[in-house]
Amino acid sequence: MNRLEALYRANPGPLAFARGYLDYLKEVMDHVDPASIAAFAETLLQARERGARIFFIGNGGSAATASHFANDIAIGSRSWAAPFRAISLTDNVSTVTAIANDYGYEEIFTLQLKTQMTSGDVVVAISASGNSANVVGALEYANEHGAVTLALTGFDGGRLRKVAQRGVHVPTNMGEYGPVEDVHMIIDHLVGAYLFERCRAEGRTQS
Repeated sequence: MNRLEALYRANPGPLAFARGYLDYLKEVMDHVDPASIAAFAETLLQARERGARIFFIGNGGSAATASHFANDIAIGSRSWAAPFRAISLTDNVSTVTAIANDYGYEEIFTLQLKTQMTSGDVVVAISASGNSANVVGALEYANEHGAVTLALTGFDGGRLRKVAQRGVHVPTNMGEYGPVEDVHMIIDHLVGAYLFERCRAEGRTQS
């Protein structure tokens, strides 16, 4: 039984559940390694310095996080003179559905990387389970073709945690998608805030 189910069974009232959920989220966050977040941010800064692109991928809720992350990095940093070239590969419905229809859903990210990615680019894969075939396959392709690969994972990390060159892991019980995705979004806003302040300190942030 995961912690959320146990929490509800212990006291199904909404107030008790809200308190318990927030307490558990604090517990989960305490087990995330801050050094891994720092390394994640540093990788994005290095990508900016060499003019590399940063591709974000994920399914479902993680697709929304990929889109949000790309926005917060590319636009939220306000670093127009030295931009973060961040792109979410989840956002073009025509491309995603064409690939899914013609080649299979497992190829929706890999085929986009084949046409867009070059050696030295960064690919960020977001997955709570770490076992989504299309995400794992895309990172394997990126590894084989000279990209830097990062992962945001949950549960036990799955295959993705092993395939990625580096990443941030959010350890939870299996199936606890909500807390994992909550923390992934906190990481998004943490990294985005840091990059904005870093760019401002460097005099690279503009209105």
